[in-house]
Amino acid sequence: MVNYLNNFTNIKKNIDVLNPNVKLIVVTKSKNYDEFEDIIKFNHNHFGENRVQEAKKKWQSIKLQFLNLQLHMIGKLQTNKVKEALEVFDYVHSLDSIKLAGILKAEETRTKKKIKYFIQVNIGDELQKSGIHESQLPDLLRYCKQQPTLDIVGLMCIPPNNFDAQIFFNKLKSLSISNNLKELSMGMSNDYECAIKSGATFVRVGSAIFRNN
Repeated sequence: MVNYLNNFTNIKKNIDVLNPNVKLIVVTKSKNYDEFEDIIKFNHNHFGENRVQEAKKKWQSIKLQFLNLQLHMIGKLQTNKVKEALEVFDYVHSLDSIKLAGILKAEETRTKKKIKYFIQVNIGDELQKSGIHESQLPDLLRYCKQQPTLDIVGLMCIPPNNFDAQIFFNKLKSLSISNNLKELSMGMSNDYECAIKSGATFVRVGSAIFRNN
């Protein structure tokens, strides 16, 4: 089995040089526990998954062993998966509609569990990508603040391919400031450095860690 700890520590050191306050989410989709066990035992706490079913199967028992772990849902959350998502995730980065927010509110009320949310903004206005249009952001935020409330901590985006990502990261940063939101989830393996320089507080890195050197 390949040991990915060196890749992780190199990326973590690079992030710390850029901004030591940025949180690295290690994306473990399609990875087995023995591929990231050393990273957990290195006392890293933030991990990300794209699919609810995979996350439940993989992480429920791990989280019972390592109580400080924070699991992030970074893929699209289907409304029919909300109940299962709240059983395992501590953050959802893909809130993108009032309909989804309503179902999350109802489930939080039923279970008495509170988690943290990022609103995903379709920052490049791309038909093939999830996320709310920026013009609809105020209405969604207003709805989330109504009783019962959702804990909206920030915004998330995935910039368009083949464009300068910094343009879109800066745009999301401006949206976060204008809406008084603290956190920014932006930047992945190929552009996390650019995202940090543009104000990211969480970066989502998978392939750059789980690569064979």
